[in-house]
Amino acid sequence: MRGKRVGVDQAVRDREFTEFAVARAEHLRRTAYLMCGDWHRAQDLTQIALAKAYAAWHRIHGDGGVDAYVRQIVVREFLSQQRRRSWHERPSDELPEQGLAGGQEQADLRLSLLAALERLSPKRRAVVVLRYWEDRSVEETAAVLRMSRSAVKSASLRALADLRVLLGEDLTV
Repeated sequence: MRGKRVGVDQAVRDREFTEFAVARAEHLRRTAYLMCGDWHRAQDLTQIALAKAYAAWHRIHGDGGVDAYVRQIVVREFLSQQRRRSWHERPSDELPEQGLAGGQEQADLRLSLLAALERLSPKRRAVVVLRYWEDRSVEETAAVLRMSRSAVKSASLRALADLRVLLGEDLTV
């Protein structure tokens, strides 16, 4: 009788996890993309985070902090991969011709902003994404990145200053 109960519990946990993953995967992928600048790598980061969340689901699914837990995995995995990379990609200064008729200025601004974001250090990029794209508080960002509140504030200010310089360069070219 006990073995049957364990199977039912596992089936319920699997269903709950699947519902969570379906509902949140695209949001996690967008967050990962903003950090790494590559959709394929963002998909990998999302899959890694969801796999780790599934392994820990029995511990985390009831406490209400599942979103924060999984987002934290994405951020930490991104930072970990950045440290492990023996080579470093450099964004191209030249963009291919685009055939957009309307909204070209917004598209150009978005591309400039994403290119500038890629030029930030991984830690500063993570701070900017969490604070301004994810609209997280200083406290939440500090918890995810395991930084003090003052370190988050300082990194935010420096990252924004770097972005201003980088965007100023892009806009004058």
